Amino acid sequence: MKINGARMVCESLAAEGVRVVFGLPGGAIMPLYDVLPEFPFRHILVRHEQGAAHMADAYGRASGDVGVCLATSGPGATNLVTGLCNAMMDCAPLVAITANVTSSSIGSDAFQEADITGITIPVTKHNFLVRHPKEIGPTIKDAFHLARTGRPGPVLVDIPKDVLQLEAEYTYPAKPNLPGYNPTTQPNALQVRKAARLIEEASRPVIIAGHGVIISQAWDELRELAEKHHIPVINTLLGLSGFPGDHQLFLGMPGMHGTAYACYASDQADLIIGVGNRFDDRATGKFSAFASRAKVIHIDIDPGDIGKNVAADVPIVADCKPALQALIREIGQCADHSGWLTQIDQWKEQFPLPKAPEDGSLSHRHVIDELWQATQGRAMIVTDVGQHQMFMAQEFPFLVPNSHFSSGGLGTMGFALPAAIGAHFARPDEPIWCCAGDGGFQMTSQELAVVSKYQLPIKIALFNNQYLGMVRQWQELFYNRNYVEVDLSGPPDFVKLADAYSIPAWRVDRPDEVSAAIQRAIAEPGPALIDFRIDPTENVFPMVLTGTPLADVIPYETKATNDASQPVRR
Repeated sequence: MKINGARMVCESLAAEGVRVVFGLPGGAIMPLYDVLPEFPFRHILVRHEQGAAHMADAYGRASGDVGVCLATSGPGATNLVTGLCNAMMDCAPLVAITANVTSSSIGSDAFQEADITGITIPVTKHNFLVRHPKEIGPTIKDAFHLARTGRPGPVLVDIPKDVLQLEAEYTYPAKPNLPGYNPTTQPNALQVRKAARLIEEASRPVIIAGHGVIISQAWDELRELAEKHHIPVINTLLGLSGFPGDHQLFLGMPGMHGTAYACYASDQADLIIGVGNRFDDRATGKFSAFASRAKVIHIDIDPGDIGKNVAADVPIVADCKPALQALIREIGQCADHSGWLTQIDQWKEQFPLPKAPEDGSLSHRHVIDELWQATQGRAMIVTDVGQHQMFMAQEFPFLVPNSHFSSGGLGTMGFALPAAIGAHFARPDEPIWCCAGDGGFQMTSQELAVVSKYQLPIKIALFNNQYLGMVRQWQELFYNRNYVEVDLSGPPDFVKLADAYSIPAWRVDRPDEVSAAIQRAIAEPGPALIDFRIDPTENVFPMVLTGTPLADVIPYETKATNDASQPVRR
């Protein structure tokens, strides 16, 4: 059957089971948009291509399948780059399809030409430049296979405009043709036995579980391992919702703004069991001082991550799910952990998370506590980047697996709103809250048009402290309170902004107004926005200073860290 390249793209997407695509048309990609209505996809018209990439990213994370975004040549394609880099660092399965100028114009600095395959080499798992329409089917098959297997990630397929217009015989292969690509998914039995012996002998073990547990849907195995052998569990930022947040064995998040007791447990452990995590600098503190008393087991599907930051005594290259299943079968009688668990309980009692203030000011903690009460931890929570992100990680016990979505590795401000849209389309029947700071929200707030157009039931909790809060905190603590260019006070009025998009919105200034406002938002059949006016001086603690050991965690804000002087707006 002869069809043009644009129809080949759509036929290939349909063959991969794609239901939703996020994109914005332009000159080079118009042949694809010309035929798009002929196919059973729901196209979501974004207001900026970065939003399309974040939507596809979160769609992939929430669905467990591959998110798809479309962009035209030049600036359309380059606008995807931040989202692609975010997806790469956070292992989100995504396929981006871009159009380029005609083949004969490539390299001539044609209008809206950009070498998007060259630009995205460092921020994609792989990319392709398609030269002939007969390559489209096999290339898209390979792209989806790469995106969803092994360590998931973004793959870009760039197709010149004339290739979209030319006709050729179309075939879609049953299997990918990637002979050099064969990720290891099953664990090595010898390594499993070595790991099991270390677990049996350890008296102070700790599991540090990351995003890989969620990607492989290994939360049941993680819980079984922890409960069967009484091993406490720490979740990395992207590992949150991989273990029940209200479980007695749960220690919260480690590292820079993790719980003090998670930091102490990591430091004092004699065995660290890393499962689907990267041991990144924010979670470990000073690499050379991390878990200096401990042996390390590291399970990860990406061999490049094992030993990269923390040396592993027993490396296990495998998908988390079969690796944990094999460990559970292999582990026999373990040493007594009662003394270790008692020590951890003492740390929990001695160093609980700080409480919300009772001076009448509105704290992040007031809002998050009431949000948890209203949802009972059973909603998808999408956070942006900054102080509110860390408060949410500390304060909200996630009870539903794969219900927490955030930008971890790249720390992309502006992630939350488009990501919430993508997550909603993946799981439209689940309640969802977009939690963002006023700084990050303004970076992608134009996607309110998408929320309004499709009347998506996304509830937006805007943590508005009128500052770039995390930068202000660092300027306060480490730059002698030299508050430079962090003041966001003044416009916009977010309630009026929401009204301009026909989205119900209201402002909350006091703690006693929070619960009613959240209930009012939940009662709305469509979207709603709450502008929470947060105390601008609030800081996030506990805190591990950059380059210091986890043992040096600062559990609370004191006069030594803050003399309570007010920020001076500039």
